[in-house]
Order: sequence, then structure tokens, then C-alpha cells
Amino acid sequence: MNETETDVVIVGAGPTGLTLAHELALAGVQTLVLERLTERLRQVKGGAIQPRTAEMLELRGLLEPMLRRAMPRGPVGGHFAMLPVPLDCGPWDTRHPSPISLPQWEIEEVLEERATERGARVRRGGAVTSVEPDDDGVTVTTDDGLRVRARYVVACDGGRSAVRKKLGMPFPGRDGTYLAVLADIRLSSVSPLVPRKPGHISTLTRRANDHWAMLVPLGDDRYRLTYGYHGPEERPELGRDTPVGEEEIAAALRAVYGEETVLGGVANSSRFSDATRQVERYRAGRVLFAGDAAHIHPPLGGQGLNLGVQDAFNLGWKLAATLQGRAPAGLLDTYHAERHPVAAQVLHHTSAQRVLADLRPDNEDVNALREIVTDLLRLPDTNRYLAGLMSGLALRYDVPGAHPLTGQRVPDAELVTATGPTRLSALFGAGHAVLLDLAGLVPDDIRLPGRVDLVRAKSTADTADLGAGVLLLRPDGYVCWAADDAEACREGVPRAIAAHLADEEETV
Repeated sequence: MNETETDVVIVGAGPTGLTLAHELALAGVQTLVLERLTERLRQVKGGAIQPRTAEMLELRGLLEPMLRRAMPRGPVGGHFAMLPVPLDCGPWDTRHPSPISLPQWEIEEVLEERATERGARVRRGGAVTSVEPDDDGVTVTTDDGLRVRARYVVACDGGRSAVRKKLGMPFPGRDGTYLAVLADIRLSSVSPLVPRKPGHISTLTRRANDHWAMLVPLGDDRYRLTYGYHGPEERPELGRDTPVGEEEIAAALRAVYGEETVLGGVANSSRFSDATRQVERYRAGRVLFAGDAAHIHPPLGGQGLNLGVQDAFNLGWKLAATLQGRAPAGLLDTYHAERHPVAAQVLHHTSAQRVLADLRPDNEDVNALREIVTDLLRLPDTNRYLAGLMSGLALRYDVPGAHPLTGQRVPDAELVTATGPTRLSALFGAGHAVLLDLAGLVPDDIRLPGRVDLVRAKSTADTADLGAGVLLLRPDGYVCWAADDAEACREGVPRAIAAHLADEEETV
């Protein structure tokens, strides 16, 4: 038996686990990622980076290498329930108003490369066979002979999480109402019904002959195909683990896109459902849950990957501070307090989308509802609300504080510092918190912890007012304190740091 020790074991090398590995390694935490698969699945699933996720990746310099790999999409807005009105994120003042299309495996490649450069280790080919927590840590064993002792374990191993099952954690919710197929395919011939270029999801979706389908062109005769039937009663012999044969895919293509559409090959395929579940607690002592291990929901609106990556950004700095003995009391428990309601809201609105996205042609009631909600989406206030909801830009944590900005994101403003022009996002590359002084209000003799950076800056003339003279920003880019006068800064900054970021004794 190969035995080792580390600070944190992350189970699962998907986008959530690898983002968390990067965050922990950036903070100097020894991190080992365990992945049961021997190599990465080269499947297009989870290929939409939503605007807020893009902003957070940019905080760490992770977005640029992803943009270089991104698939051509153009400025196409997101969607709500596949309705034919693009969501406009422009009113949310973001540099990334449209989702970014990139296959999940390429997102994972970038994250793993950067995480391992920081010192994280990724070990493949061993499935977790036991998880044994105690008061001081967790012992994990795998079926390829590894026994590892960690101070904390984070389960990022998907909707069928082995860690969650080993610990007997309840995963309440409801089963799916349908099964669907996701496949990366090549077409050898196409009918006029096949889309020739990417566009809004409403232009890529069709229904015909008891099927619904969506074809997304990827270039070079390659497509991402998603299809399903009009209810589980249509194909009762199919189960979640039933293999997807080429003939089934070819038949679905013919049913929706006509006999001229001929399957040329299948790179990979899998089934998924619209089951909805959420673990009751994101922390069980020394074990935490993130991504699909903590929550699953209907795959509508490109929420899953983004929800998990944002879990990791929220958890990473808190877990690092806890491990390094510099966290305020209860900081790690705020992970559940902040992220559980966010996922619950996603489960709620994807359930609503499931009703609206019912593509059965004979469902007159749903068709009438779709028409009314489509009209509502054309109203600017409705569109802005749902754009903020689906993109993550509207997210606000319930952070205690008197200033109205507390708990909110701050737009990526242009700034001028003593060393020259910069952007707000460029201040977070080290993973530190930032005390941003825009009005010269922070005393020169203020004492700050080592992982809180004081930045004195001015916003440029074409940058909107950031809403306060001084902002204390967490490592994940959310405001935890703000003020507009010098006296409030002298007294309030130390208190805010002690409450939200670092124990007072850690101040240097």
C-alpha cells in the first residue's frame, strides 16, 4: 500500500476540482487531486462559460488561455428555457456579456496545467474505495493501492459522488422526468434543416416525429448533438446507463433533420437526465462538497459547470485560510451558508425552465405559456433580471455590513495607480484580498495582514463610479466592506478584516 500525506485531497479532476486545486495551490496549500479515470474525457459537455465565471477566471489570469481556445460564437446572448429572446448582459457592466463556448475538456486542460504549475498534484486511475474522517483529518484509500491522509477532503466527483455515498450523505430531491443524449458527432451529409453556423440556442433547436434535438456546428463537419424523446414513456426500455448506439443516433437525426442527414461518425456519447437534487449540508466535519457532488439540476441555461467553478472560488480562499490558521472563527462554515442558497436558486429556476422548454407539439398550455414569457423577455427590466440570474452577474452574498455594496461583485474598472494604468481584475492574480482606496481615505500607517493588498488608485474618466471611496474586496472579488470617509476607514478596516478575512493576531 502506497501511503502519503497532504493538506487537502480533492476527489474529482473536473472543472470544479481543478479550479479548487488552483486556488489552494496559489495560497501555498499542499493539494492532491484524485481522479478515477486514467485520461480526460474529450467530450464537449459543459461547454459554456457564463459571464460571471469568466470574470472570476480573469481574476486569476485563467481566462486568456481559454479565450484562445474558444469556439467561434459571436456576440450571442444566453437564454432562458430556450426561448427565442437572447439575454442581454450589457446593463450589468461586464466585459464578457456573452457566454464563451469551449469544450469542457479544454477548460480542464487549462486549469490542470495552471494548478500543477502552482504545485498541485493530479493522480489518475484510482477510484476511491473508502473515506474515513475523524476529528483531525480524513483517510482516503483507492483501488490502485493508495492510502492518503489529509486534513480536509473535498468531494468534486460529480452527481454520483463516491465520497458522498461512502459517507451516507442524504441527497434529497426528485428523479428526472426524461432521458436525453449528448454526443459529439460528424455528419457525412446534411439536409437544409441542419444549421450551418452557431447561433442562439432557439435557432438550433427542432422538434419532429416524437423527438426534440439541438445541433451545434463545431466546424469541419463536426457537431454537438443533444436529443431526447417527448417523455420517458416513449422509450421505457432506456435507462440512465443504457449504451448509446450509432443506430439510435442516426435514427434521431433522420427523425428531426430528414433522410438527407447522414451520420458519419460518433466521437463519444452519453445519457443524462433532468434529475434535481442537493446535499443538505456542504460540510460534514473535515469533508466538504462542491459542484455536482453537492447539487444536480436540469441542464438548462448552461448552469452546471459555472455553478461548480464558482463553488470552488468561494471555498478555496476560505479553506486555505482555515488550514493556515489565519481564518476568523466560522469562516469555513460560510461556504455552506453562501453557496447552498445559490444552488437552491439554480435548482428552482431550472425546474421552471424545464416546464417552459417542454417541446411537445401537442402541449397547448405550455405553448401558450412560452408565448407569454417570450413577450415578457422582450421587456428590458425582465430581460435584465433574467440575464443577471442566468449569467451569475446578479449574485449577491448575504455579507453582514451597513454599506449597500457589501456582498456584491464590482465591475472590472479601468484604474490608474502610482505604477500606471491597470484594471481591477489585474489586482487579484496572487489570490489576495484587496483594500482599494479610490479617494485617499486609508491612513498611511494602517497595518494589514500579509494577504490583504492595499491599492491606492483613481478610476478613469470613462469608468463608472464604483460606489464607494474605499472597498475591501475578498479574494473571490466580492465586497465585504465599504466606506466613504477617513474616520470610518481608520476604525472600520481592521474590524472588517478581522470579521471577514483574517484573525486579528495575523495582522502584521
